[in-house]
Amino acid sequence: LEVDVLIAGGGLVGGSLAVGLVEGGMTVAVVDNLSQKDVVDAGFDGRAAAIAISSKKALNSLGLWKKIEPEASPIKEIRVSDADSIFFLHFDHKDVETEAFGYMVENRNFRKSLVARFDMLENLTLLAPNTITNVERNSGDVQATLADGKIVTAKLIVGAEGRRSPTRDKAGIKLTSWPYKQCGIVCTVAHELSHDQVAHEHFLPSGPFAILPLQNNHSSIVWTERKDLVMQIMGLGEADFLIELKKRFGNFLGELKVVGPRWSYPLALQFAERAVDQRLALVGDAYHGIHPIAGQGLNMGLRDIAVLAELLTDGKRLGLEPGDATILNSYERRRRFDNTLMLASTDMLNRLFSNDVEPIRIARDLGLASVNMFPPLKKLFMKLAMGMVGDLPRLMRGDSL
Repeated sequence: LEVDVLIAGGGLVGGSLAVGLVEGGMTVAVVDNLSQKDVVDAGFDGRAAAIAISSKKALNSLGLWKKIEPEASPIKEIRVSDADSIFFLHFDHKDVETEAFGYMVENRNFRKSLVARFDMLENLTLLAPNTITNVERNSGDVQATLADGKIVTAKLIVGAEGRRSPTRDKAGIKLTSWPYKQCGIVCTVAHELSHDQVAHEHFLPSGPFAILPLQNNHSSIVWTERKDLVMQIMGLGEADFLIELKKRFGNFLGELKVVGPRWSYPLALQFAERAVDQRLALVGDAYHGIHPIAGQGLNMGLRDIAVLAELLTDGKRLGLEPGDATILNSYERRRRFDNTLMLASTDMLNRLFSNDVEPIRIARDLGLASVNMFPPLKKLFMKLAMGMVGDLPRLMRGDSL
């Protein structure tokens, strides 16, 4: 099989890139180790992601949003509070004249949209379930051998397999990483009262506790907890788990019930030393993994693919092939600063808020109160959360490639 671009990993980021590149006039092969049937199964991935408004615009331009929208829940307000402090920070979408800050989207609904879109694209070949066993990159092309013996020849390979990317590791690209002494516990709750489309980020000594609005009086919980307590919490029966959850959640939405399974995963920061190599580019978690404190992980990956798709499409119009070094170096340059800034900011926020040291607690509470009373700074934070700051690629502005 010969294609312009081979994408290793057909998840949310890799799959969206595939759609963008085909829209931009390229032939694409996607290799994924999971079948289409598995990835849309409710038991496979019960997580939900916050899709910033700029990411929603990109998904709309790619023809993916139409199928996601009926299941998406808008975030119209964000309330940030610190433990038992009387100070808090309140963001309202009306202050920045937008429909919402973003939307909560269940991962499986995003995946369903990708599966439906893949079926509509002639120039996209999905090779799944399958894995890449060997890759040879040279000055002329990339040759990948798959587990079933198939050989795919391309001009560029993109690593989009997530944090443990074999494509990155086999290319010898080094990782800077450090673990947090925290794990994320993720589950969905049903509650008696309406959340009114308000997202809550409640900072506790062990880490942030986020309540994120889903449809029909449901919310997604992202609960950061000390690593040494997580196994104990995850091992609790349903009733005891709910008691622990209520201690952190409170009773402001009435009676609670945990719906479906719960997941936990260790939290760590990681950053590849570079995003490109000869005829290779990294996107999403293969390139960077951040703390979920600001809900920006997936949005960073979608910004990666919006920039890469734009550069590859523009390059094609100029007669450059996808693996051209000038295109790849341009991608590295355009994404390095934004990603480094987001990694540093989330790391700093987590360190600042995940402790109970009194002088730090007083300083951060005064900080929350100050930002709340200073509209220009508040507006900047809101625009950052929406992904509407800086040099935006065309997709993120809602334009086509």
